[in-house]
Amino acid sequence: MKNGTDSFLSLGYWPSAGSFGFNTDILATNPINLSVVLGVLIFFGKGVCASCLSYLLDNRKQRILSTIRNSEELREGAIERLEKARARLRKVEMEADEFRVNGYSEIEREKLNLINSTYKNLERLENYKNETIQFEQQRAINQVRQRVFQQALQGALGTLNSCLNNELHLRTISANIGMFGAMKEITD
Repeated sequence: MKNGTDSFLSLGYWPSAGSFGFNTDILATNPINLSVVLGVLIFFGKGVCASCLSYLLDNRKQRILSTIRNSEELREGAIERLEKARARLRKVEMEADEFRVNGYSEIEREKLNLINSTYKNLERLENYKNETIQFEQQRAINQVRQRVFQQALQGALGTLNSCLNNELHLRTISANIGMFGAMKEITD
């Protein structure tokens, strides 16, 4: 056999009755067998392959569509969460502005309260200072009076002691005793 087509041509030379044999020429029979098997597979298997391929494509299409739907749902959820977060951010910013404004007014109020209490403390300290000065002045005046009185008393005693002799001294004592006696009688 010269080529693969010779094996087909040689079929006409085979006797139809009785004998069956194997062609052991591998190079001649394999391509024929393979082409027959492939032809049968293609003819009968194209529907099966087409349905398998169609099933695989449909399955792949469903997975892709499911993934797209899931992605859309996730995107919508993310957009919704983003809007909620933006709303919370606006609310927090407004609260922060309110706290800032209230904080500034609270600071001003505390500043005024501190200034007022400082003025009141200064007035109270000024009054206390004035009272202390008056008290110290009065005490100094009293001390000066006591010293003047003591000095005057000592001067008077010194003058009396130098001017009085014993006789005058005795008459003054007896006159004073008489006055005390008269006062005692009046009070009784």
